[in-house]
Amino acid sequence: MGSISKEKFQSGQGMDGGTDLLQVVYGDVTLGVGGTCGGKKFHYIFSYAAHGMESLVVDGREWLYRVPAPTFWRAATDNDKGSGFPLKSGMWLAADMFIQCTGIAVAVDGEDIPFPSAPGNNRYADDATEAERVKITYTYQTVTAPSTKVFVAYEITGDGGIRVEARYYGRQGLPQLPVFGIRFLMPTCADKFIYKGLSGETYPDRKAGGVPGIYEVQGLPVTPYLVPQDCGVHMDTEWVEIYRSSSLDNRRNKDVETSALHFDLGNLAFSCLPYTALELESATHQEELPLPRRTVLCIYGAVRGVGGIDSWGTDVEEKYWIDAGEDIGFSFSIKIRENK
Repeated sequence: MGSISKEKFQSGQGMDGGTDLLQVVYGDVTLGVGGTCGGKKFHYIFSYAAHGMESLVVDGREWLYRVPAPTFWRAATDNDKGSGFPLKSGMWLAADMFIQCTGIAVAVDGEDIPFPSAPGNNRYADDATEAERVKITYTYQTVTAPSTKVFVAYEITGDGGIRVEARYYGRQGLPQLPVFGIRFLMPTCADKFIYKGLSGETYPDRKAGGVPGIYEVQGLPVTPYLVPQDCGVHMDTEWVEIYRSSSLDNRRNKDVETSALHFDLGNLAFSCLPYTALELESATHQEELPLPRRTVLCIYGAVRGVGGIDSWGTDVEEKYWIDAGEDIGFSFSIKIRENK
C-alpha cells in the first residue's frame, strides 16, 4: 500500500499522481483525507473532539468556519408568532444551538474499522495510507425532552466529492419541527450564489409562483422586514454554487481570486444568508443585526410552511407541518468546481 508522510499531506505535496486514490491520515484526534482533482489539491479534516468536519480546504481556500451541524430552527415569522408556534416548539431552538455527539464510526473502502483515535491509531503507520473512499458517521442526541437521535455521514471519493447523508429519528411526544437540515458556516461573506431551482423566495406553501430556471443572486440579501425573521429559502433546488473571493488568510487576499463550491441538492431546499437563525431571532429591528461576517448556508430536508392566511392566530395548514414523530432523511453532494 502506497503512502505519503503526514507533513506532505498537510502541505499538499505528493498528491499529483493523477490517481483517484485518497490519502488518509489517522491522527490522534482527527481523521485527514486528501487528494488531487483536476490539478486542485483538497484536504478535509474530521474532528473527534469538535464532532464534525472542521476543515474543508480546496486549492488552499478554507470553506469552513465551524463544523457543520444539524439545524432544527428557523427564525420565527410574524405568522409563527401570531399562531403561538415559537411557544409550542421553542425547545427546537435549544436543540439548534446545542447538541451532543454520542458516537463516531469510520469505514474505509466500504468496511468498518475500529475507531482510529489515540492510541488505537498507532496500528497504522506514521504515514498517510491510500483508499478509494472513506466514510465517517457522527451520531448526535438532541437536548429536547424527550431526546432523539440524528446521524450525519460524510463519504469522500477520490475526485474530492463528499456525499452527505443526514437522518432524523422521529420521536413521539416532541412538538412540530420548524426545519430539519445541515448548517454550514463559512469564514467570510460570499460574493454571490447561483442556483438552479425556483425563482425568488419560496416555501412549501408559498412556491406556486416560482419559475424554474438558473438564477444568480449578488451578495447575501436579507429581506428588509421591520422585524428580522426567517427569509431567503429556496425550495425544489437542483444545485447551488457559492462564490467567495475573500478569505481569513491575508496572504490569499492579495490575489483576490474567486473560488466556487458546488452543492448538488437533487430537489432540496436551501437558504444562503449572512446570519444564523439565532442572530435573526435576537434582533428586534434591522439595525440591531450584527455586521455581516460569514456565509450561513443551510440545506434542508424538511421546511415548515409559513402560513399567511392571516397574522393573528391561524396556524399553517396541516399538510405543511413537520411531524417530529416521523423519520426524516435526505442526502446531497459537495463537488469541487473550477475557478471562475
